[in-house]
Amino acid sequence: MAIDNSSQLDVGGRKVHGRRKGHPLRPAQQRVLEALLPRLRVPLPDPGGTLDPLSLFPRGTRAVWLEVGFGAGEHLVQQALWNPDVGLIGADIFRDGIAKLLRRVEDHGLDTVRVHDGDARELIAALPEASVERIFVLFPDPWPKARHHKRRFVQQAQLDALARILTDGGELRLATDDPSYQRWTVVEMQRHPAFAWTAERPADWRERPDDWPPTRYEEKAVQQGRRPIYLRYVRRPRNRAGG
Repeated sequence: MAIDNSSQLDVGGRKVHGRRKGHPLRPAQQRVLEALLPRLRVPLPDPGGTLDPLSLFPRGTRAVWLEVGFGAGEHLVQQALWNPDVGLIGADIFRDGIAKLLRRVEDHGLDTVRVHDGDARELIAALPEASVERIFVLFPDPWPKARHHKRRFVQQAQLDALARILTDGGELRLATDDPSYQRWTVVEMQRHPAFAWTAERPADWRERPDDWPPTRYEEKAVQQGRRPIYLRYVRRPRNRAGG
């Protein structure tokens, strides 16, 4: 989900670029935000503490998946419907998108979705090593100006953090419709030793897999003539030194 880059927030002492609020919420959105977010919000531990992600979900949840920047929640909710034995955590700061996600969660009666309405980096830092089976980073803000490239989510330091929380053989899925960010992402991912690209032919990254539901942003991009790429990487097994 591309994020408006018109502002920056200070969350936990870190700069988070993007917007937290858009248009005023409609009454139904405000209601669901007030009713559901307190119950579904991920409780972060004290600084330096560790969060057990499986403890957030009903008994019998076999794995945890994480989506960073879930937009309006279409992808996250569909994955929850397709994978009822998986707990899904969505991280986003945009209040309008959070409200839309919660409406979908309420409509479907889902109990396997949790929300972190703050800096995703804080959540990632609190998760234990090898505790997440799959991570989605779909259509992040491309920050097209060169002076803003340091704000892009796909950076070596951030990939280090994602590699830490992914299980061996766990999957990182990335999508972008921005040509500059497409090149950037492939280069950054190829540089990182913990990730192996699964693509064997062009169709593997040009076509969205069947188990990868679309988003409204993606559909709009395609209608406007932009061609997204769909990248899938697996976490290589850790060596004895923990790398």
